[in-house]
Amino acid sequence: MPTPEFVTRLRARIGHDMLWLTTAAGVVFDPGGRVLLGRRSDTGNWALPGGIIDPGEEPADAAVREIFEETGVIAVPEQLVSVAVAAPITYRNGDQVQYLDHTFRCRAVGGEAQVNDSESIEVGWFGADALPSLSERTLGLLRLASSDLTATTFRFSGVNALGR
Repeated sequence: MPTPEFVTRLRARIGHDMLWLTTAAGVVFDPGGRVLLGRRSDTGNWALPGGIIDPGEEPADAAVREIFEETGVIAVPEQLVSVAVAAPITYRNGDQVQYLDHTFRCRAVGGEAQVNDSESIEVGWFGADALPSLSERTLGLLRLASSDLTATTFRFSGVNALGR
């Protein structure tokens, strides 16, 4: 999927300046415990399916929408696993962005894993013993989603960060 229309309109006003956006992604498991991954067309890296949340869209709805748009798999979110701020990114065209990421553990309930849009060049199910090369961040999210986690993870700088 191309850049969302609302982001294009914002970029027309702010140029390449830093833009704060929210995203939603899914760690999707099939009944056999395999995880769904897509190889991104922009970087060639394997990643979790996900993307930018549209204005007014619920994060869980965005995760399900993005999973389907990118992979053809219908998923149901089961738990919010992580809320975290990603490191700032500067894209090749000079656009600067920083994301607030929402990651959900999801269960596949239908569809078929396939390249479903232009954002992916490959899509597949992978067992824990046969994962492709993944970023440390993605591996960490997989570990969280695979654990017996009972609460969402987040970072907190502490009360001392208030400077008092």
